Amino acid sequence: MAESSFDIEAGVDRQEVDNAINQAAREVATRFDFKDTDTVIEWSGEEGIRVESVSEDRARAALEVLRDKIVRRKVSLKALDVADPRDVSGGRSRIDVSLVDTLPADLAKTIVKDIKATKLKVTPTNMGDHVRVAGKKRDDLQEIQAMVRSKDYDAPLRFANYK
Repeated sequence: MAESSFDIEAGVDRQEVDNAINQAAREVATRFDFKDTDTVIEWSGEEGIRVESVSEDRARAALEVLRDKIVRRKVSLKALDVADPRDVSGGRSRIDVSLVDTLPADLAKTIVKDIKATKLKVTPTNMGDHVRVAGKKRDDLQEIQAMVRSKDYDAPLRFANYK
């Protein structure tokens, strides 16, 4: 029987985040409590999101709308790195949000250690930006995935590169 493998990596489905941003922007544009606030929710570069409004209070409320849409699209809130609100020109307030897309080295080590602790016949390998898990039995690999999902790691984890 050939050996199977998959990768555990940090990141999110960018299309789902894009859909959530568009939905949040549409909701903010039509909601009465955002009327005349000129509130903006949009991409800021490749991996950033800009939330801006007339006051810190409205910017925070718009951020909550964005969070709600992200959760509804089944994207982990751990994928969002939210900066503190800051004032920009004209008395407006801005919140910068960046997407977490790298697996921290200490978390990768923890995942490898947790996989080894299961005593299943799989081989976890820390590849730097992801962890590769290889094994002969598909059931063992699925059990590892279930274990990783059940632990509340502090990063948005996904499984990729099934072979």
